[in-house]
Amino acid sequence: MAKRSKTDENTSAAPKSDAELKAEIFLRRQKRNMRKASAEGFLAGVCAMLRPGDLVMDCGANMGVVTAVLAATGADVIAYEPDPFAFATLQEKFAAMPNVTLVQAAVGVGAGTVRLMRADNFDTNPNGASVKSTILDGGRRIDADNSVEVPLIDFPALVQETVARRGQIAFVKMDIEGAELQILEKMDEADLFQHVRCLVAETHERKFRDLVPRYKAIRAIVAKKYSTSKVNLEWI
Repeated sequence: MAKRSKTDENTSAAPKSDAELKAEIFLRRQKRNMRKASAEGFLAGVCAMLRPGDLVMDCGANMGVVTAVLAATGADVIAYEPDPFAFATLQEKFAAMPNVTLVQAAVGVGAGTVRLMRADNFDTNPNGASVKSTILDGGRRIDADNSVEVPLIDFPALVQETVARRGQIAFVKMDIEGAELQILEKMDEADLFQHVRCLVAETHERKFRDLVPRYKAIRAIVAKKYSTSKVNLEWI
């Protein structure tokens, strides 16, 4: 009888037990909780340095949790949110705050209109699912048939225009469900990070598996050129 190779042994490995699967889930949650705590600490440090007159951009504001923290510093906050459901909440929440400007639009590369696709559980849980809305095709657990047309703003161009008009942007937070990849690439190509004191972005490799090589590439570029206090891609 021929010997089984290591490849054969790996291929025929027994399925993971319930305990092993639960342990993996627990470790993933722990890792996410650690990232969340780190992001909250980072945001607190940023807010400690913001002053009235500073300009902040919250891209993917959703229900305005981060927007509210930024606005409390007295800085001028521009919050971009494309989903009509979430935007209605922002309007109600910040109606009496003159330092907050709300823009109902997606940010990306290019301008015009774009299809905003919602999560597959949006109809049953819009409060929780609206954060997952994306303008990028192929996202995990996205229902492409449940979509709305929304305005699209060319973010790299917006950065250039804003800097020409009022100088350096103090802080940019970007949580835009995959659209951050092309923006980050274009900002690096055009050397636009120099105009932003600090930028944080959540990247979405797990949601768009086919884009993993490009995410790895932009992460390597950013890590080589900038400190994490300048460009931080570990936001959550």
